[in-house]
Amino acid sequence: MRLTTCALLAITFTDAQAHLGHNENSQSPLGSGEGFKTWADKYGSQFDMSFSGPLSFAHLPYTKCLEAENERHLFDIAILGMPFDSAVSYRPGARFGPYGIRSGSRRISPTRGYTTAWGYNPYKQDMVIQDCGDVPIVPFDMQHAMDQMQTAYSTLIKREAPTQSGLTFDSIAKLANDGKAHPRIITLGGDHAIILPILRSLHEVYGEIAVVHFDSHLDTWPVLGYYGINDSSGIQDIEHDQDVGFSMITTDDIDQLGADGIAHKIREHVGDKPVYLSLDIDVIDPALAPATGTPEPGGWTTREVKRILRGLTGLNVIGADVVEVAPASETTALVAADIIHEMLSIMIGKEPAIVQRVDKKPGTRVEL
Repeated sequence: MRLTTCALLAITFTDAQAHLGHNENSQSPLGSGEGFKTWADKYGSQFDMSFSGPLSFAHLPYTKCLEAENERHLFDIAILGMPFDSAVSYRPGARFGPYGIRSGSRRISPTRGYTTAWGYNPYKQDMVIQDCGDVPIVPFDMQHAMDQMQTAYSTLIKREAPTQSGLTFDSIAKLANDGKAHPRIITLGGDHAIILPILRSLHEVYGEIAVVHFDSHLDTWPVLGYYGINDSSGIQDIEHDQDVGFSMITTDDIDQLGADGIAHKIREHVGDKPVYLSLDIDVIDPALAPATGTPEPGGWTTREVKRILRGLTGLNVIGADVVEVAPASETTALVAADIIHEMLSIMIGKEPAIVQRVDKKPGTRVEL
């Protein structure tokens, strides 16, 4: 009982000491005794928190770039959504991909884009980067949808970029048929069928294009080939891809080559051609990116894919996409947003701060 009494006395004494010199006016209601001040006068700008604000990729400025009144609106790099999934062969939902990826990008912003891997903020490089919204696509008519996507993409890339020189713009301008620098677009899919109208549009501006295609499936066979999928058409598709110039790299190759070796092999194959990067999210193991139409176990990790992408810095990248995100899982949306951040940094053209080493000896691997 005595111990309890002493303890209570000690607490009371401590409380009394804590209140010595206490100014009771500091507890008066906020704003008491002051004239009214507007938000701007009192707190400054109405900035967006990472979890608030209108939904755009990485809190970028949002403009409906296809509207007639915005035809003179120029940009260097744009984010463009193509919410289309009428060509899926298994599980639908990729039409919600652009929304999901933008949601996954909320933690990134023009003021919070710095990474130690790149050593700079890609949104602070004197380039006009913005979110152009989504292409309104009819889901009921494949032919009409393809025309909508091609018209939208061509409308944007046939404009001139406001930045005509510096970093990657000089080399990109030389590759265009008109010798001018055109905007580059990172497209949010949508299923992988969106790449067809995109490549048709890019061909009109650049001619022959090298496509770097990350995927767990070929996705290049004709529609009618789907009905023969149980016979030898799969083998024929591989042979056809090789005949038209594709070089295949498997997920198992990373065990021998490492991420840097794979990037080196890609660079050797595409050379100095205009390059389009197309990444189906199912190339990443479903343990890390489960929300996709056709998940395949045994894929690469997010870290491996990001390292391969960084190894492609310096290529003449004229466009990119991330497709087949069917955002039932937040994890996949976060992965997709992070990969787009890497693609955007590649387009900036600066070398990563963490220089990646390509092994001189073939058959050895850099551990990740």
